[in-house]
Amino acid sequence: MTKAEVSSPTISLDGLMILCAIDSKEARHVVIIDISGAFLHADMEETVHMLLEGMMAELIVKLESRMYRKYVWRNKAGKPMLYVQLRKALYGMLQAALLFWRLLLDTLIEWGFTLNVYNQCVTNKTKPVHSGMAC
Repeated sequence: MTKAEVSSPTISLDGLMILCAIDSKEARHVVIIDISGAFLHADMEETVHMLLEGMMAELIVKLESRMYRKYVWRNKAGKPMLYVQLRKALYGMLQAALLFWRLLLDTLIEWGFTLNVYNQCVTNKTKPVHSGMAC
């Protein structure tokens, strides 16, 4: 895979500083959030298998014994091994950040945000200005 295929865009320091100055000058409302388990929200786009060894394999079998027990095998040292196919992106995978960024961007656009034409790591949402007059 090339870097472009697996890397998510990242705002430059200069871009961030300029954005902060604009936000301050225009008295914009800025929201910063942390999305717990962010990568786990993104679906895998290709087939990726992972090998679980030892205690991890045993724990998965304890969770769903009927489903996984028949797939566990032991290596020469007797350690339990289990191959699984990932449905969700997993932290540490090359493409995880890019998959999550695409999901986040699609969601923000669906919610009415627009992508900044100068920096693809920035989205804006303009709220209509109310005249304050009663209807």
